[in-house]
Amino acid sequence: MSWHDFELMARGGTLALLALWSWLLWRDHRAMLAARTAIAMNLGIASYVFVTSGWTERQDLPGLFWLFAKTWFNDRTRLAPADLILIAASMVNAVIIHFTFETKTPAFYVSGVLFRISMLGFGIAGLWEAWRGRDGDLIEARRRLRLGVVGAVGLYVVVIGFAEIAVYQADASIRVIGMIGASTSFITLALSAAMFASRKADLYGAPPAISGAIAQRSIDDEPLAARLLALMEAEKPHRDERLTIAGLAQQLHVQEYRLRRLINGGLGHRNFAQFLNGYRLAEVKQALADPAQREVPILTI
Repeated sequence: MSWHDFELMARGGTLALLALWSWLLWRDHRAMLAARTAIAMNLGIASYVFVTSGWTERQDLPGLFWLFAKTWFNDRTRLAPADLILIAASMVNAVIIHFTFETKTPAFYVSGVLFRISMLGFGIAGLWEAWRGRDGDLIEARRRLRLGVVGAVGLYVVVIGFAEIAVYQADASIRVIGMIGASTSFITLALSAAMFASRKADLYGAPPAISGAIAQRSIDDEPLAARLLALMEAEKPHRDERLTIAGLAQQLHVQEYRLRRLINGGLGHRNFAQFLNGYRLAEVKQALADPAQREVPILTI
């Protein structure tokens, strides 16, 4: 079997895995924003596999991995306007590259440079999203994937970016792009296998409504919940901007994993920041409703 045959098989397997994973996401979690951005990311990976095969010269769309990481790891239910502007700008840039490819106008070269820079930038930004909230993530399956398989995808995007710069700007062999494109199947296989093994509803679940109170059911079922409630009400540790789940566990004199399990499984919060923000918002509402603090500026509160 020649290298070309192996490469075609790898690319075909990659496209099949992406199609299967996307179908499962659509079937089971299509109501969740993170699942929809994951499908978009899969389309972007499939586009790159197709582009680097030599069958077409069209560009794929960078930024989809970053968008997926941002929505999934942060439990977002909607996209910020700035996110949409960045993605729209990258789409416009890709269109310019496509329509100026044959003529090689100055716009083509400028857009090409912007495309490489944005690809690297989005890849690094996706890695940052995976890294920065790791300690406060209360979904254990997602915590394991955060710096494992998904982190590998972000690194892979960065490697692709540097490889394309080397080929198109430094006259390196075009074979480098082909080899990287063919090896996409291994990354896709690892990512798909991890996702298939973690098809829990809460993996893509929407965050619950933020509340500063703890349900009575949780207190009755778990004595630790009562201790946590008493500490949050009496000591107000949520006022400390640097508070971590490890620090709160130390204050309660319990193992960190027990506190994680309580806040997630017992209280229904997907991340530690969400849990703290419930108490912070409740305290702000109370202060705003207090006639004695009517003259205090809102920003001070």
